[in-house]
Amino acid sequence: MTGRCAKMGVMRMKSNEKGFTVIEVMIVIIVLIVLATFFVIQRDDLEKANRDETRKQAINSMYYALVEGFYKENGYYPRTISREQLPTVDPTLFTDPSGFTLNGDTCVYTNDDDEQQVDGQCEYHYAASDCDSEGKCQQFTLTADMETEADYQKKSE
Repeated sequence: MTGRCAKMGVMRMKSNEKGFTVIEVMIVIIVLIVLATFFVIQRDDLEKANRDETRKQAINSMYYALVEGFYKENGYYPRTISREQLPTVDPTLFTDPSGFTLNGDTCVYTNDDDEQQVDGQCEYHYAASDCDSEGKCQQFTLTADMETEADYQKKSE
């Protein structure tokens, strides 16, 4: 029996098979899950920052069209703004990243049936001040609701 046991002992020592243990595989899976979670969170943050940059670009474009174009031509700011009043601004910039379009003093969106609906959820806001009875204003504030930082605001001088 000792010979047979000795052979089994040698066989046990030789059974040094190559491959991964269950613990090694579990560690790799955990590391991959952590990396995937980090990637998803980073991607979401980057998308929010990109939408915020789009909002800033739109507000800046509207601001300069009002100051350098509309005011210089008319000597006042309008009570409300729309695509028609600011033809130098790319019309798509009046639509915020959520799909709501600033149009005068209303916020318009297209529903699932391709119908225009009025809703007050615009991320862009225009507020004129110091206006006379004809709607000619001397000041304004443009604001964009931001996702990752404080609201972005541009005021007339």
